[in-house]
Amino acid sequence: MNSMNPVDQYRNLWAVLLVSTVLLTGGCSSFFGNMFEPAPVEVNTSGDEIEMTRDAMEYFNNGRYLLAEELFQQVRDRYPFSPQATLAELRLADCKYYKLLYEEAIPLYQEFEKLHPNNEAIPYVIFMEGSCYYELMDTADRDQENTHRMIDTYDRLLNRYPDSPFTYEATKRIKEGRDLLAEHELIVARWYARTDQQKQSVNRLNLLLALYPDTKWVDDARELLASESSTLSTEDQREEERVRRILEPWYMKLWPF
Repeated sequence: MNSMNPVDQYRNLWAVLLVSTVLLTGGCSSFFGNMFEPAPVEVNTSGDEIEMTRDAMEYFNNGRYLLAEELFQQVRDRYPFSPQATLAELRLADCKYYKLLYEEAIPLYQEFEKLHPNNEAIPYVIFMEGSCYYELMDTADRDQENTHRMIDTYDRLLNRYPDSPFTYEATKRIKEGRDLLAEHELIVARWYARTDQQKQSVNRLNLLLALYPDTKWVDDARELLASESSTLSTEDQREEERVRRILEPWYMKLWPF
């Protein structure tokens, strides 16, 4: 017969459960991790530039960007004047991008464009630089520096290469970025309105309507502008009208009525 009282049995049960949990989440996790993770691979850097580039591209196409990056780096450093080095420079930037290291990829794309301005891959390079900024964009209530840079980069792509394969996606992302910038201005204007800074709110709303008239936030901006403008003093209304005319698109100033 088991003479252990219920309290001791309960404590022993919890001790067993605790040990089991430690084993499963600690030592055993390393065992199962080692069983399912691919074994470490030592890349072969003893070949010539063609062999290393071939191996690097195989790694790259299979999504093994860390191994590909190591070989591309070797090719670029050891054979800087070979055609393979040019490819390696581009793929080094791509490896950073696909590893989600966008801030590290940007200067590599920029450097490639600077060193090889006439390379046939330049439309792709500009698109990928813009894509880095696109991935770095923040929500509308945060700083929009990367949104501005994304739009500027894609605009440069569209101006230089209007018929590139990347035109459709770049155009779509520019529209998305402009919507985000308009929303940011609206958020700032609403904050000014909540804190009884009507003049600043009106100025931001006029800026939104002048810069982003084709975005989905225009109706909301006009509604808030009407509300905020009604609370301005006569002097502030004159100032608001002057600012609005300055911001007004040039083609509207030529309109006869």
